[in-house]
Amino acid sequence: MDYTEVLQQIAHELRPVIGQGQVASYIPELASVSPHHFGMAVVTIAGDIHTVGDAREAFSIQSISKLFTLVMALQLEGEKVWTRVGREPSGTPFNSLIQLEAENGKPRNPFINPGALVCTDILCTRYAVPENAVVEFLRPLSGNRNLHYNRAVAASERRTAHRNAAMAHLMKAFGNLSNDVDDVLDAYCRHCAIEMNCVELARAVVFLAHGGTHPEGQGDILNTSMAKRLNALMLTCGTYDAAGDFAFRVGLPAKSGVGGGIVAVMPGECGICVWSPALEPSGNSLAGSLALERFTTLTGRSIF
Repeated sequence: MDYTEVLQQIAHELRPVIGQGQVASYIPELASVSPHHFGMAVVTIAGDIHTVGDAREAFSIQSISKLFTLVMALQLEGEKVWTRVGREPSGTPFNSLIQLEAENGKPRNPFINPGALVCTDILCTRYAVPENAVVEFLRPLSGNRNLHYNRAVAASERRTAHRNAAMAHLMKAFGNLSNDVDDVLDAYCRHCAIEMNCVELARAVVFLAHGGTHPEGQGDILNTSMAKRLNALMLTCGTYDAAGDFAFRVGLPAKSGVGGGIVAVMPGECGICVWSPALEPSGNSLAGSLALERFTTLTGRSIF
């Protein structure tokens, strides 16, 4: 299939809606990002790259990093991860304190903020500088040896992380956080501030389309069973409290971030990433969600 032609058609069709929505202004450094960017990339298992628009412009991956911190936590602790974090859709905003309190400090899933804080806590126990460990994990997967986090974005996010701090302290009170809260928050804000472009992110998730093995020589990232289950978790929980509607419209495992990026996986074929910074109310890229919906419609491919 000529994915480049499909991407060009999507970009043409979505031109009128690119820029609609709101950028993530609650993180001051992201408030200045133009809402009019649009980029999309497909990287196949064979290594072919197809792009359109701003696909090679780096952006803040934000909650997409939660996918990779979960992978690293699973590599370290396997099934033990699920004793501390659940696998159910939240049905509430990604930073809900009410749900966390009601469920005794165990987050619903690893893709909402408290769940990602638990995964970050696992990395803090195992690594002296956990944010650098995430960067080192992503460099070979993405193909960018110079990949790093944006210190200004990380500092901006850390200064305004009051709600995340409240959730971390609440989990600490319930015994579900082992390390110092400030250390966990520092690492969390820094891995959220990692900058990547659409090509790098699409390449980084190809292993999930390939049974857990990266096809470009990076070896086994997860076993086949874990890769299958991670894809299922992305489908049901990866796009905040809009996951059900996203699965209905798009039909692919995906993980979004408030930087405007969304990664998606077409098992057996490719990794996909779209970026458009203006968000819909749930925190997903408005144009990005529509682009992935058009992608599965135009290609006739989804997991269903």
